[in-house]
Amino acid sequence: MNNRKERVGEQMKKELSEIISQKIKDPRVGFVTVTEVEVTGDLSLATVYVTVLGSDKERRETLAGLEKAKGFMKTEVGQRMKLRIVPELKFVYDESIDYGNKIERMIADLNKG
Repeated sequence: MNNRKERVGEQMKKELSEIISQKIKDPRVGFVTVTEVEVTGDLSLATVYVTVLGSDKERRETLAGLEKAKGFMKTEVGQRMKLRIVPELKFVYDESIDYGNKIERMIADLNKG
């Protein structure tokens, strides 16, 4: 069962990336990268981790745009993946890349000094 949730998560990541880049017409949704999709064991919820290019304001607006398009994306994913039960989508900003960049800057600063 564990394998299935990982396979569904990987496939959803691929489909959502495509849907967001090609089908979402909301002007608030800027340059979005889906970094990971974690699906619960019962496939009822998919937590979609995204990164957004831009400022904090653009990040908030993009997340708002994604929230608004959630129903459309859920329908699209269901049609593309032929799932009987399509997980609810929950969009979360992925902090890990920012954290990695911060660590890299700190190391670079240490090396300079």
